[in-house]
Amino acid sequence: MTGTAPDLMRAAYIDSVGPADRIRYGRLPVPSTGPTDVLVRVDAVAVNPVDTFVRSGAYATPVPFPFVVGRDLVGEVALAGPGAAGFMPGQRVWCNSLGHAGRQGSCAQYATVAAERLYAAPRDVDGEHLVAAAHPAASAWLALFRHGRLRPEETVYIGGGAGNVGGAAVALASRAGARVVATARAEDAAAVRELGAAEVLDHRAPDLVERSRRAAPHGYDVHLDTSGHGTLADAVDLLAPGGRLVAMVGLGSGPAGLPVSRLYTKDASIVGFAISNATTADLAEAAEGVVRVLRDTPWRPRIADRLPLSMTAEAHRRLEAGVVRGRLVLTAS
Repeated sequence: MTGTAPDLMRAAYIDSVGPADRIRYGRLPVPSTGPTDVLVRVDAVAVNPVDTFVRSGAYATPVPFPFVVGRDLVGEVALAGPGAAGFMPGQRVWCNSLGHAGRQGSCAQYATVAAERLYAAPRDVDGEHLVAAAHPAASAWLALFRHGRLRPEETVYIGGGAGNVGGAAVALASRAGARVVATARAEDAAAVRELGAAEVLDHRAPDLVERSRRAAPHGYDVHLDTSGHGTLADAVDLLAPGGRLVAMVGLGSGPAGLPVSRLYTKDASIVGFAISNATTADLAEAAEGVVRVLRDTPWRPRIADRLPLSMTAEAHRRLEAGVVRGRLVLTAS
């Protein structure tokens, strides 16, 4: 084991699942590190809706108490196990898959990360942008390329193109050579076009389905609705022969009614996607996509606010109240 670390740290944690008020901020032992683990000194974390699902118990997953909440982080290596090849103390790193499936979370001054879930942070990419982009950009990459199997010159529908996931998806798909038709508020249309969308449709238009059909007369090869407001029957109707619909709406929402006949007559498919189920190999590929979208496209994550780690409970309350448009970044220093 190389490097040093203290015995105690400050962390945002829960002793049982429940409302945001269950989150405590106090001292815990610095987590132990196995031979293939890396202890990371955390600089910043980003708060995701899925963090609130895990904390509340809405997303059933093993939660060892006391449980440090949070999924994403950026920081530097404090200790590296002998089997954590390629990681050295002082190295800048990031991760986006903690706080789930029994893994302790990121909202602490230190976090233990399995080497296969940790990535080097490029020097030319801003750390705050990286941690804020980690979840939405990785989600967009996996939805488009792992599950949607998007190829160059195909046409993709991206609902919610002005959001963080949707904006990353527009930029990634355009960079990959696809034709992008996105929906957004009229006031956001110009910004979505700058990300690479060929057409941007007003998501509030009463004839949105007909406008979507006119924008792609031969149908959409990939349909990705990041807003959660679409209707399944309409989405299937808009698919091209062999089209792929990637369902990634949040907990507690989702369209009803499955038009099976239109699926098989089009040889189309629907696949559900949640980043929590991604393999380490998929996450590693998506991590490269996260860096590429920050390096090679104009997309940057929208950061709504910056808070100290001690205000983790407040960040969860804001997300659950639906008053946040953008990413909340918490600093551990």
